[in-house]
Amino acid sequence: MAQDGSQNDAAKQKEIDDWLPITSSRNAKWWHSAFHNVTAMVGASVLSLPYAMSHLGWGPGVTILILSWVITLYTLWQMVEMHEMVPGKRFDRYHQLGQYAFGDKLGLWIVLPQQLIVEVGGDIVYMVTGGRSLKKFHDSVCPDCKEIKTSYFIMIFASVHFVLSHLPNFNSISIVSLAAAVMSLSYSTIAWAASAGKGVKPDVDYSYTAKTTSEATFNFFNALGDVAFAYAGHNVVLEIQATIPSTPEKPSKGPMWKGVFVAYIVVAICYFPVALIGYWIFGNSIDDNILITLEKPAWLIAMANMFVVVHVIGSYQIFAMPVFDMLETLLVKKLNFTPSFILRFVTRTSYVAFTMIVAIAVPFFGGLLGFFGGFAFAPTTYFLPCIIWLAIYKPKKFSLSWITNWICIVLGVMLMVLSPIGGLRSIILSAKNYKFFS
Repeated sequence: MAQDGSQNDAAKQKEIDDWLPITSSRNAKWWHSAFHNVTAMVGASVLSLPYAMSHLGWGPGVTILILSWVITLYTLWQMVEMHEMVPGKRFDRYHQLGQYAFGDKLGLWIVLPQQLIVEVGGDIVYMVTGGRSLKKFHDSVCPDCKEIKTSYFIMIFASVHFVLSHLPNFNSISIVSLAAAVMSLSYSTIAWAASAGKGVKPDVDYSYTAKTTSEATFNFFNALGDVAFAYAGHNVVLEIQATIPSTPEKPSKGPMWKGVFVAYIVVAICYFPVALIGYWIFGNSIDDNILITLEKPAWLIAMANMFVVVHVIGSYQIFAMPVFDMLETLLVKKLNFTPSFILRFVTRTSYVAFTMIVAIAVPFFGGLLGFFGGFAFAPTTYFLPCIIWLAIYKPKKFSLSWITNWICIVLGVMLMVLSPIGGLRSIILSAKNYKFFS
């Protein structure tokens, strides 16, 4: 009888896992990993990098861009390796890895709140970005038309997600993610190529625009958050790897790492030309979104903004899928709801509506990047994987692995502490220039 009950529980658990979005499909290939990771990382962030450079300056800016690329590639490799470190077990979710390292309760509280802040905060920023890019597209193709509030464009952008959010899992949004990845490369190329085509401004100025030392310091801290926001793929990497089939002979880390490395090459192709060429051409007169600074040719800027819209549609879905998984897991496993279409429809529709309302209420682009980038993205991206690695593998003190991980931890903690200060100040200043629900 006890054995029958155990078998029934196992069958019920498998039925639930087959319904949940992260574990319902495991037939992805390495190229799915590549474009999912590109979609997760490249987005609103790349358009703000020249603006970040204007507050960092040439020396610190180039150094931080390169260091961030190298460190986050290393920590992403760690997460791919740790996905199946225990034979016969897969850590399909970030918080499951944290629970294995720190214990069920502590691991959950360390990882889950930060991951939720990253993914929900990211989706809110993508709502703002999508709405603003739609408005920029409208203003470019119809400069004489009646002014339409940004709020309405955010609603238009959200309407797409009220439909797409009901696709069940990562594999079902593969086409959306692929289109988003292609668009990211396209609008990044337009951004730096159009900048280069304008030539360096005759009066270009690379000095800090801040009038006081304290203002320059706050701007510098905020720019650190902008860079941190640019590397957000870690928060969905285990969930993406969960969709790849795995056997003892062919573990999932092989195709996953291949896809991640290709994605990081694409990230470099997108980030470095936009950041360096954009800053070289415009200096400190750059806006927090380079496409705003690029006003002509109008047709090219309109097309680039529409590419941004398509891309952040995919980015929103990639970030939302783990949140849907968390919400549906809570409802089904903890609150004992029966898995159903109605449950999924209500849950996901409510989430999209929530992110839309917050985006309409707080349409601050640059400040949000800096604040969320430092407060949440830095821990989950720069140093939490290193702490988990040290906790599990326990390398010898002063070994290469021990030193490398502690360097990443120290730099990541500095980023986490400093950048939200500048981001919060930027949000406060931006609030004075905006009308809420405008």
